[in-house]
Amino acid sequence: MRASSQTALRAASERWEVALREAGERGRELGSQLFEVADTLASSGSLRRALTDPARTGDAKARLVGGLFDGKIAPEAVDLLAGMVRSRWSADEDLGAAVEELGTASVLAAAQSRGVLLEVEEELFRTERLLASDRELRAALANRDIAAERRVALIDSLIAERASAETRLIVRRLVTTPRAGSLASALRRVGELAAARRDRVVANVTAASPLTQAQEARLAEILQRAYGSAVQVNVGVDPQVLGGMRIQVGSEVIDGTTLTRLQDARRRFAG
Repeated sequence: MRASSQTALRAASERWEVALREAGERGRELGSQLFEVADTLASSGSLRRALTDPARTGDAKARLVGGLFDGKIAPEAVDLLAGMVRSRWSADEDLGAAVEELGTASVLAAAQSRGVLLEVEEELFRTERLLASDRELRAALANRDIAAERRVALIDSLIAERASAETRLIVRRLVTTPRAGSLASALRRVGELAAARRDRVVANVTAASPLTQAQEARLAEILQRAYGSAVQVNVGVDPQVLGGMRIQVGSEVIDGTTLTRLQDARRRFAG
């Protein structure tokens, strides 16, 4: 998103977080409703343009939102959308992307209100590792020639029995929604959003062999010093990983040798 859309999204997020704190577990329902709105926007370019047209007044666009969604989604969701269309958007597609992001935030907020946000984060990571280990599964879930219902049934057969309601909703949404990147990267992104709600950054670690609890704790300590924030360490195992360890924090990738150099440099700087 360009600057004006980012500004609009930040403003909407701040307002919406207040509503989500009051909604509690209803955040999951509100998230589902926002996903439906995002689908409506994705399916109609003329509607997106009407709701983001800078030549139309904010009041006119808010009335259009009311006419479309009053009685179909929760009043607070209608209010959210009415506020969003009053803002300036760099591109009409950005409005739908913002609604999608706020839908995800709603589901994560519901998990947080139930005290299961960390559980959701871990389930998303395990799903990502499942995809990483199964090329045929990745291909099937990415194949748009396969009906969405069949793809959802496939992923449900693998995670539904042990996953929380919030995780199931998020994963189903990611499986059925077109995106530029891979499903694995989308799962990673949502995991990072979950960690951010707990004031953590996520370090996805791939090691040549399992780490002990002491090693995980030491690694978390090193990364916390490096990034200046508490770190959630998620560990997967791949015997072929280069250097014995691969760490990804956001878009930054660190191998074991780099981590050692970083630790040494920090020690020299501190000393």
